[in-house]
Amino acid sequence: MDKEAIAKAAELIKKSKRAVVLTGAGISTPSGIPDFRSPDYGMWSKYDPFEVASLWGFRENPEAFYGWARSLMDKVRNAKPNAAHLSLARLEQAGYIKTIITQNIDLLHEQAGSKHVLPLHGTIKTATCLDCGHKFQVTEEFWEKVRRGEIPKCPKCGGLLKPDVVLFGEPLPYEILKEAQQESLLCDLMIVVGSSLMVMPAADLPALAKRRGSKLILINLQWTTMDSQADVVIRGDAAKVLPKIEKLVLGKGKK
Repeated sequence: MDKEAIAKAAELIKKSKRAVVLTGAGISTPSGIPDFRSPDYGMWSKYDPFEVASLWGFRENPEAFYGWARSLMDKVRNAKPNAAHLSLARLEQAGYIKTIITQNIDLLHEQAGSKHVLPLHGTIKTATCLDCGHKFQVTEEFWEKVRRGEIPKCPKCGGLLKPDVVLFGEPLPYEILKEAQQESLLCDLMIVVGSSLMVMPAADLPALAKRRGSKLILINLQWTTMDSQADVVIRGDAAKVLPKIEKLVLGKGKK
């Protein structure tokens, strides 16, 4: 692990006045949740995303979506925050991080104790009927039906229920995206953790920050299109890298 890069990242965090974090699937793989694009074990190496995770695919064949989601949601619901989530939460509590923007739907940032989290790609806490538009809290009964191979239906009209996660072909939640863009414009440091930066518009947020003069730290196992523009690039497991950065940052107390 690059000790010099870790030290530089810690210094940038200590000097920043408004640091914002963008996280992707790579921060949650140490918690047992598979990512999407890794060549050998990513989910899209086994599934066609446009068949199982697109809005048009969901409408035409909800059985395929729920069949794919069944094992994934069990992993998500059983996962616990790892050291990376906990380090970010402590850095937020100490005043070094303003906002966490996440592409993940696993709620692990919230479980770790982070308070200001913007879930760009939606949430598994609620589901919406595609016929009548009614929104429901997702209960254990909902997931029990999914485990049994049933398709959850709206208790009001009998229509098809879709979890409020953003599928291919759907817009991101407008207010959350707007706030994420504003945070990217206002920050003086953006820390990208575990994101391939291949999915728009989330992938444009670091570029937006850089265009406004922000520093950029990238922590990822693989190359990203923003590597050449980053001030610090750390190749490594987020659950091992972030605790080392946290230790250096918090060694002198709270901000």
